[in-house]
Amino acid sequence: MPAVTKIVITGGPCAGKTTALTSIQTAFSRLGYKVVTVPEPATEFISNGVTPWECSTSEEYQWCQMKVQLTRERAFERAVAGMSDEKALIVCDRGMLDNRCYMTEEEFQRVIADLGSNEVELRDSYDAVFHLVSVAKGAEEYYGTESNGARYESLEEAAALDDKFIESWTGHPYLRVIDNSTDFEGKIRRLIKEISYFMGELVAFEIERKFLIEYPDVAWLESLPNCERVDIEQYYLRSDEHRELRIRKRGTRDWNTFYLTEKEIDGNKKHLIRRQRISLREYENLLSQADPSCRKIKKTRYCLTYEGQYFEIDVYPCWDDKAIIQIEMSGENDPINFPPEIKVIREVTNDPHYRNSMIATQL
Repeated sequence: MPAVTKIVITGGPCAGKTTALTSIQTAFSRLGYKVVTVPEPATEFISNGVTPWECSTSEEYQWCQMKVQLTRERAFERAVAGMSDEKALIVCDRGMLDNRCYMTEEEFQRVIADLGSNEVELRDSYDAVFHLVSVAKGAEEYYGTESNGARYESLEEAAALDDKFIESWTGHPYLRVIDNSTDFEGKIRRLIKEISYFMGELVAFEIERKFLIEYPDVAWLESLPNCERVDIEQYYLRSDEHRELRIRKRGTRDWNTFYLTEKEIDGNKKHLIRRQRISLREYENLLSQADPSCRKIKKTRYCLTYEGQYFEIDVYPCWDDKAIIQIEMSGENDPINFPPEIKVIREVTNDPHYRNSMIATQL
């Protein structure tokens, strides 16, 4: 049975997904992966005569599309699990939450309830999400509808839809946004590199910048469509000085997902060794290995997308005047565009007092 990783390639209209999927197939097949692509149902439906404007209602169309998508993903996962390959990568051409952008919130909730699921379960069923930004944002001269018969959005509609796709996936523990800051070939190379980092095929030290901020307006955050609240409980496990092991429970709307993360420590830098979802039973078994010198960390995290960047704001119950905001960067000198409502006190990236592992010893 192979070690299976399931990722989503999403993005706004005319973002380069078709080329990206071919490039992923080529790159990771060379690395020894069995690469399986789950095709996007929408293009199939529309190209073969089943359109949302001809169905009885848009909600009915989306139910049909999501039913096919969910059934197909589960069938592909089952098929791959029985293969003899050592490692496998399932690449989904769009994921279940992309459909949310074409419905009202009430319609979306009715559809997923009828499918026997919920938003968080569907979102966190993917190990990682990679969003390709539409050329309608930053490379407008390349936007067109000729390459895809199922595409009908105007330039303005495409840009707005791109924002909605990012909002739909906000809250996922591993969301990366690939913008149009380079030419198209560079964009695809950055995507392949980001996936390679996630898969552990490239050694990458995290470029994570962390800032101390004034206590945020929580009501404002929770009112934003591009912000998702996640409740986190985290334990550090016993390990040596060169390694960091932690287990984490992420809870959203009465649904919990569990993770094990291992990092190698080199001075102030941490190299990600593995990040994997685990079961509740595995999580509870690992609790016996918790480091007695570190207490449980409990915090509320607000995942916020703003101008193509993905921020995580951590609010701790023991603080009432400050919080932490962090962002993972592609380059050390990349600019950061903070929302104007966030009041930065100072950068604490290299300040050991504000590491989670240090906070765990002080709670």
